[in-house]
Amino acid sequence: MADLQTVVTPAELRSVLAAAHAEGQSVGLVPTMGFLHEGHATLIRRSAAENALTVVSVFVNPTQFAPTDDLAAYPRDLARDQAVAQEAGAALLFHPQPQEMYPVGHATSVSVAGLSTRVEGASRPGHFDGVATIVLKLIGLVQPTRIYFGEKDWQQLAVVRRMAADLFLSTEVVGVPTVRADSGLALSSRNSYLSAEQQVQAAVISRALRTIQAAYAGGERDAQVLLQAGRAVLMEEPVELDYLHLLDAELEPLQGYLTSDQAAASRLVFAGRLHGVRLIDNLPLIAQE
Repeated sequence: MADLQTVVTPAELRSVLAAAHAEGQSVGLVPTMGFLHEGHATLIRRSAAENALTVVSVFVNPTQFAPTDDLAAYPRDLARDQAVAQEAGAALLFHPQPQEMYPVGHATSVSVAGLSTRVEGASRPGHFDGVATIVLKLIGLVQPTRIYFGEKDWQQLAVVRRMAADLFLSTEVVGVPTVRADSGLALSSRNSYLSAEQQVQAAVISRALRTIQAAYAGGERDAQVLLQAGRAVLMEEPVELDYLHLLDAELEPLQGYLTSDQAAASRLVFAGRLHGVRLIDNLPLIAQE
């Protein structure tokens, strides 16, 4: 396996990728905020299997954090990130500083109307503008054939897909199923804020979502009854619920009796805090085999 190359400036990144683009090689991009785990490794392996060269970006993007968010405390470990990226098959790791991505005089941002202000966007105003802006910057720099995101951040994936479609980007946006611990807990860098015992408690989130899936499979069709079944499970642990919704394809909450078409296209989404740590998760309403 070739050694992973790490670059820290946009100019270096473009220079290193010039030969690959000139030769018409396919390039995969896995954008991350670092502190890589098996979920990220799954994305990298998928990219490495589908592209001649894979780039992993490690950048804790300040524009997607609110003033009250945990930007300074967000976990960072570059040596670990490099090891995970190389083992998973990446060729290049891009690790810029904020001033490289947002130089003095930077005045442009990207906003995906509608999708960015609903659900998670309502709880974290401006968050998805920061996401869309940095993703478009990375696409502009890397010019990837494909870009990979985990489905755990379902709304982020929807926002990026809409941006790519609206702006006629040639890059294919690939969603990869959420990677979970044996307990069912969705893997996340923020899980590191929780003790082992608290992570066991956090598995109540996926249990609640699967309880809703089971209720639907058992014949329940009323959206509010389904969601109440999930809320009852969440009460088993000290979860501070932000939201639990059943969303349609436009990220609008579904209510009342569900048609089969609505159910097939719907997504269960959760956000809340456990021991002060904000966690998110999602599943389709109809369980997939």
